[in-house]
Amino acid sequence: MTDLKPFFEIENATGAGSAVIVCEHASNDLAATAAGLGLDPVQREAHIAWDPGALGLAQGLSALLDAPLIRATASRLIYDLNRPPDAAGAMPEKSEIHPIPGNRALSPDERLSRTEAHYLPFHSALFALLSRRLAVSKPTALITVHSFTPVYFGNPRAVELGIIHDEDDRLARAIAARPTGLMTRLNEPYSAADGVTHTLALHATPLGLAHAMLEIRNDLIATPAAQRAMAERLAPVIRDAVSEVV
Repeated sequence: MTDLKPFFEIENATGAGSAVIVCEHASNDLAATAAGLGLDPVQREAHIAWDPGALGLAQGLSALLDAPLIRATASRLIYDLNRPPDAAGAMPEKSEIHPIPGNRALSPDERLSRTEAHYLPFHSALFALLSRRLAVSKPTALITVHSFTPVYFGNPRAVELGIIHDEDDRLARAIAARPTGLMTRLNEPYSAADGVTHTLALHATPLGLAHAMLEIRNDLIATPAAQRAMAERLAPVIRDAVSEVV
């Protein structure tokens, strides 16, 4: 494990908008691991390694909403930043149908090394970003951006936009209630019961921040042009919903 620099970046840190954007699965970079965790080139590009299209969408939303964006720069297979350190899924030995050889039988020291290199710096930086905004009474909602595969374990998914929440459902419902032209569902294809709201539960809920997790089907954001178009479609909806609840 190469622990020479933080495996995240913050863009538009002083954005004046009323949201902070998070993209935990922005990258499929496996350079920090030995032999790329033993994955082949196809697997490295697949959804198991990252959320395809999510970064471009998150950056588009950051620009249109003038929102700070914090994003991962390493694959979620090294450490899934939306999982706590004790979760099996934080460093999974298998993702969907794919074994992850480089994660097999990690020692406690190896798990700790990854936690210290990836998880702790990322979440410390996000907490600091939110705290600075709260210190100056800046209205703030926390929005995480993800994508999901159209077929999972062989089952097609019809939903196009899923909106997920932790304990506070106000912002998720406010977004879901607005027309987007997409097949939109609340708490699909995942929900907090699936353990996918860790970032929201760790930061938004304790600080009392309105929050939502956006899940966009990745075939809808497969190209930079599609990502820009989706950002342009969703930004006004998010802006209006945030202004309603923050």
